[in-house]
Amino acid sequence: MEWLWWVGSALVLGILEMLSLELVFIMTAGGALAGGIASAAGAPLWAQIVIAAVVSVLLLVTLRPWLLRHLRRRTPLVETNASALVGRDAVVIATVTGETGRVKLAGEVWSARTTDLDALPPGTAVTVTRIDGATAVVVPTPRA
Repeated sequence: MEWLWWVGSALVLGILEMLSLELVFIMTAGGALAGGIASAAGAPLWAQIVIAAVVSVLLLVTLRPWLLRHLRRRTPLVETNASALVGRDAVVIATVTGETGRVKLAGEVWSARTTDLDALPPGTAVTVTRIDGATAVVVPTPRA
């Protein structure tokens, strides 16, 4: 009946994987199943633990990178949070210098600064080049 503990552990790890989606818990669940098979075959506890650990590491090192590569190829990367704001247009609402300023970006007011020495007056159209913490680094938008 010791093998049931291994199967139960694998189920718990499978549930944790559904919450994390990192393909780590599912690999350790595979190791737990291997430990359960070893237990059902009559292996001593130390051998079950070694087998579970070895199988988990092998799955993490071999199968996980392959799965991640194929998942990323199928699913396009969608930028979220601050990363999604890079490249977006904004409007200066308080003069932006190399140290301070404010812009209206995606409907919100952000602190901003520019990388060059020129001050950007209110009303200037700018483009976000990167996000530094809670500060948008902007450059003037080129006119078409």
